[in-house]
Amino acid sequence: MKPINAHGTTPNISIEFAFFTMEINLLTSLLLFAAPFLFFVIRKYSTSVNKNLPPGPRPLPIIGNMHQMAKDPHIVAANFAKKYGPLISLRLGTRFLVVASSPEAAKEVLKTQDRYLSGRSIPDALQQSFIDYYLIWARDCNEHWKLCRTLCRAEFDFFPIVGALDLQGLRKDSLNQHDVLSSFSEAIVKERRARIAKNMVLEDHEKDFLDLLLENNFTNAQINILVLDLCVAGTDTVVTTIEWAMAELIKNQNIMHKVQEELKRELSSKSIMNFDLSKLTYFNACIKETLRLHPAVPVLIPRRAIEACEVMNYTIPQNSQVWVNVWAIGHDPKVWEDPNAFKPERFLGSNIDFTGHDYEFIPFGGGRRMCPGLLSGVKSLQTILAPLILEYDWSLPYNEDPAKLDMTEKFGVTLQKEKPLELIFKRRE
Repeated sequence: MKPINAHGTTPNISIEFAFFTMEINLLTSLLLFAAPFLFFVIRKYSTSVNKNLPPGPRPLPIIGNMHQMAKDPHIVAANFAKKYGPLISLRLGTRFLVVASSPEAAKEVLKTQDRYLSGRSIPDALQQSFIDYYLIWARDCNEHWKLCRTLCRAEFDFFPIVGALDLQGLRKDSLNQHDVLSSFSEAIVKERRARIAKNMVLEDHEKDFLDLLLENNFTNAQINILVLDLCVAGTDTVVTTIEWAMAELIKNQNIMHKVQEELKRELSSKSIMNFDLSKLTYFNACIKETLRLHPAVPVLIPRRAIEACEVMNYTIPQNSQVWVNVWAIGHDPKVWEDPNAFKPERFLGSNIDFTGHDYEFIPFGGGRRMCPGLLSGVKSLQTILAPLILEYDWSLPYNEDPAKLDMTEKFGVTLQKEKPLELIFKRRE
């Protein structure tokens, strides 16, 4: 029998009631605290009701479709496209996202409506005082962006409300990278400015990229940001593509032998650096096939709708984020025969190129936001891969079977091999 206190209730019941009251008070406090945020989210959702938006899976309150896009979003979006069509809409927290996953949809985003969809949603890590100096992450195609792009062509978390907290430390890391680059380049820029101050005139063929930047009155901060932008964009993509190319050639030994024979035949008495590698048809077909099957950037850097517009007869609201799923297009059986197989032959005798005009093959993007380092990137791939293939024999460690090489992908800023490629090399006689 339980003891009764002076109020006629058992102590346990009093404690339970007290905890219940505390829980109600806590829940009420949380709701009051979250009310402005909930109102903001509900208002964001309700503003798009009855609009002719692209179809897509139903979002959950608050988080939207984030739970579905947490892993391998390029594959998830490709599967959604099979169900809902080549242009779909999703919600990532409070952000409205549109994904184009077919050549037709990509053409409308990158060409037809390029004017309205050429903005950028600035990553939280780059929210810094010199944000207007960026090229790739410029908010819009302003005059500084146009100048940077001209020079380059001539010479080469989803909840904004918590962004200020920098919970992942991305902004801090970005600032550190900027400081490292600044310390490295400061002496070089200082020396070059001193030379200009002495009126030392160089012939045009003697000038490099830095000379052109200084001639156009770039400040040290602008130079550092542009170089950092280009280095980050170019280094990872080239290294990743080389790893995938070598993996595919190791896995497909018959293709490796064909490439080696072409290189030996064409370069036997010539220097690689002085040879026009674009003339090697099978070698370049292998590079194209690598970029199709394993695009370094599986989803093009997100665009932002500067103004509302229509794509494929659907409304794209202002400030929507827009993705072009290059991976989905490259793996679409409606576009490519046997899309998951590595077949360089598909590019032999074909006019399809990666210059941004063939929307079934856009590893470097298209439109005014197309990768500014396309030419230098391709040249880097050619000059690094050619000697690796020509001058060395390659094998897997522990006598592993090349045909069973693990080709699992890992989604990130670039599309990497989940298991890094390990090879044994031997210089060819």
